[in-house]
Amino acid sequence: MASTKTSLKKRYADCPVKCPMVPEAISSLSGFIELLDVAFQSPSNHKWFRGHSNLSWCLAPSALRYRKPANIKRALSLLTDFKRVADFRIDRPPPFSDGLKWMQLAQHHGLPTRLLDWTSNAAIALYFACMREERDGMVFFMDPTHLNIRVLGGQRRLLDPEEDEAIIKPYLRLTEKKQSNGKYRTVAIQPVINSERIQLQRGAFTLHGNRHFDLGKEESTSLCYLPILREHKKTLLAQLADLGVDEMSIFPEHEHLCNHLTRAAGLPKDFNDA
Repeated sequence: MASTKTSLKKRYADCPVKCPMVPEAISSLSGFIELLDVAFQSPSNHKWFRGHSNLSWCLAPSALRYRKPANIKRALSLLTDFKRVADFRIDRPPPFSDGLKWMQLAQHHGLPTRLLDWTSNAAIALYFACMREERDGMVFFMDPTHLNIRVLGGQRRLLDPEEDEAIIKPYLRLTEKKQSNGKYRTVAIQPVINSERIQLQRGAFTLHGNRHFDLGKEESTSLCYLPILREHKKTLLAQLADLGVDEMSIFPEHEHLCNHLTRAAGLPKDFNDA
């Protein structure tokens, strides 16, 4: 047991996220579920998960991952362009003044934002952790209300986009500047279900402020991760597929259906191998 813990710690030494690791190797879906039961010994109404298929990734939203402030500034400014160009292309666009709904919509279509995706479905997080079979990954988990305690004065609840608009709105105007004593900490938001993908993936979001761009133990005391080793990913994906968790079931877009059918037919990824 001690040698396994030491081996896992060495293997995950390059993980940039500052939070505890559950030092157990996950080799089956049943083992994954058992370990989550142990990890959540205390009852909680809110359990959020996020899968990383590469252990070297940080827990920061896409717009805040750039090293140069100028690039962060440029990424954040794209939301204005998205609203201007996408308004007539969307059947039922949000009101122009509803910044959070627009940010969610932009996030859905791949634009860099201050939002980081989570899910309340542990199996979906595991699927994402297994997507790159050549790299070790992990599944993060936490009680998201821990993030909001500092903001809400000890109340353990998720922020509501309408009821808590006064709290959320200043985050949408933040710039590329990070401040060690910044007023705005990362918060957890109950999402507006404005896309089929959010519904299928049981999506949720953290909205990141100006004190810490990356999420870690300092922001969420319950944050931990389970290591997902590359040699077990193929088995885990097969077991998830048996339960109906695969690319076709969690992505509504037609290209994902086609990818799933092509893969299920056993066709090679590279046409040169055909």
